[in-house]
Amino acid sequence: MNPKMLLLVGLAAGYVLGARAGREKYDTLKAKANELWENPRVARARRDVEAYARQQAPIIRERAEAAAKAAPGVIADAAKDVASKTSEVARDVATKTSDVAKDVAGKTSEVAKDVAAKTSATAKDVASKTSATAKNVAAKATDVAGDVRDSVVKTSKDLRGMGEDAVDRAVTAAGTARDNALETDEPDDRP
Repeated sequence: MNPKMLLLVGLAAGYVLGARAGREKYDTLKAKANELWENPRVARARRDVEAYARQQAPIIRERAEAAAKAAPGVIADAAKDVASKTSEVARDVATKTSDVAKDVAGKTSEVAKDVAAKTSATAKDVASKTSATAKNVAAKATDVAGDVRDSVVKTSKDLRGMGEDAVDRAVTAAGTARDNALETDEPDDRP
């Protein structure tokens, strides 16, 4: 198959599998791919590739059989190499994973301690401010209560004074009225 064609097919497959554009783009791409697949030139190329594959199949089969006969030794050596490298990589990955886990645990612990300290400090600050505010409110309430008490005492003294003045005026007015009434009721004894 032509390398350019293989690249285009790979790109199209990658686009279809990785696209986030939605169903509409997928359907459009699928229609274009079907159109390309049904193109007479592509159909002819497919037939040519099939004929070539049928012609080359016996040759490829012979080569594969020869490689398979020679392969056990090569495969065994390659398998040992792969196993050794895999083991090394696995040990390396395990060591790095362990180191990263320890580092993450340490940093998590530090962050947790820092958050706990900040939370504690904030709670103490809030408690202190709340206590100070409560004391201020209590002091202001005491001051206001004292002011109200003083005002009530002054008002009661003023009312008492006004009441006493009113009683004095009432007694004076009653005395004057009595005297006036007595003067008009008494006959005049003077000759």
